[in-house]
Amino acid sequence: MSQRTSLAMVQTAPRTLQAQSLPIPEIDEDSALMRVEACGICGSDYEQYEGVLRAPIPAVPGHEPLGIIEAIGDRAAQRWGVDVGDRVAVETMLSCRFCSSCLGGNYHLCDDRRIYSYIPLSDEPGLWGAYAEYMFIHGNSIVHKMDKSLPAEIAVMFNPLGAGYRWAVEVPRTGPGDTVVILGPGQRGLASVLACKDAGAGTVIVTGLAADAKKMEVARAFGADYTIDVENENAKQRIREITNGRGADIVVDVTSYAVEPVAESLSYVRSGGTIVLAGAKGYKTIPNFVSDKVMMKEITIKGVVGVTSTGYEKAINLIESGTAPLEMMHTHNFDLRQAGRAIQILAREIPNEESIHSCLIPNLAQGIKPNR
Repeated sequence: MSQRTSLAMVQTAPRTLQAQSLPIPEIDEDSALMRVEACGICGSDYEQYEGVLRAPIPAVPGHEPLGIIEAIGDRAAQRWGVDVGDRVAVETMLSCRFCSSCLGGNYHLCDDRRIYSYIPLSDEPGLWGAYAEYMFIHGNSIVHKMDKSLPAEIAVMFNPLGAGYRWAVEVPRTGPGDTVVILGPGQRGLASVLACKDAGAGTVIVTGLAADAKKMEVARAFGADYTIDVENENAKQRIREITNGRGADIVVDVTSYAVEPVAESLSYVRSGGTIVLAGAKGYKTIPNFVSDKVMMKEITIKGVVGVTSTGYEKAINLIESGTAPLEMMHTHNFDLRQAGRAIQILAREIPNEESIHSCLIPNLAQGIKPNR
């Protein structure tokens, strides 16, 4: 290819992203080079931007990559079943494949895992994140071929939707007739609504704040049976009313930084039910967490990190089916150079601006449209 360098937004300090020109690497038989079409933005991007995650600096962020294969080694093409010109969704985790976790089927918990977006610039070839025009795809990656006719901003939802399927369905084993309470109506909460309804959940309840009114509308459009404004309603009482005093079979907490929902979930779940903790809290302790409730109600509490292939596959199937009104969740496209602003809008730092699902589109400012 004629282009020798890639524009990339490099995080050089907390809350500091700098546009840099990085060399485009040569690839070997096991790797590939991807032209980035879109990179989704989520709460983890904000945590990395703030410095809460203690990620290495400098680095190219971006862990939700979607793009077109520009170059690929023969062994990689055979292993992944893709070739030059194909659109791929790239999984976040890079596993070693040989440790006890990998061999036990839990590659996302690899003892030596690396994660796109959190690999330092000093680790060659440097283009380890999707806040860039091009991204290096390591041979240990897992990629999923996707339909090129889909709008890039919709196709890139494979990541939050994959989280919805894994966190709200696969891990708690949600099935037909179950009552599920989802705490938080952000993009992963909304993805959880879609996943639970697809799995046959009987009743889905979503909680949020008064400021989340628009997101609650989307939740109802996605199939939520009830939405609860926790600032103006008694959530515990409402959930008891809806479930006839029994409580929810499953509670999924996807709220970011808020610690209160963790303790409150013990009152929302039924005896013998399951709570899934999926929202990072910045390593804060949980006030008013009464462990006796866990014991006396025999509650199962599960933590989750990341998404695995089965969740991604279900998400891609949903996206490609065209059966869900996913466009309702997507609110913003940003150019690469607007990455900081995209994160700040997601975090509600900019007055009168709010996003639900947003993504970076390289060269958007130059009028190059995402693939349709």
